[in-house]
Amino acid sequence: MKLAIINGPNLNLLGSREPSVYGTENFESFYQRLCGEIEAELSYFQSNVEGELINALQQVDCDGIVLNAGGYTHTSVAIRDCIAGISIPVVEVHISNIHAREAFRNESLLTPVCVGSIVGLGLAGYELALSFFLKK
Repeated sequence: MKLAIINGPNLNLLGSREPSVYGTENFESFYQRLCGEIEAELSYFQSNVEGELINALQQVDCDGIVLNAGGYTHTSVAIRDCIAGISIPVVEVHISNIHAREAFRNESLLTPVCVGSIVGLGLAGYELALSFFLKK
């Protein structure tokens, strides 16, 4: 099975950005650990640029996508339309609980076009999303 993790803006700063909200582990070390634990072929892409995320979603060749669109979750109709237009299932993941934060973060434009959403469980949310695909 081939699975992709796609991260949006500012997730390259994990480990140093707001550690009280996002934790202290950087994504690269977390991803390396995942690659050793998950029995699937994993790929990873991160960008701070909306169009690059859309290109990655359209071009990835895999069985499932774990997407943390960061701030674009609340603003990007273009990413929503992309997810609706591709045939690969997408699980939306957020490290923090977007429903317990500022009001502008409470709504996800992406949730209705994803097969599921995991919020507020830290980096474990990625592991749960990958497990979902592996058990499917």
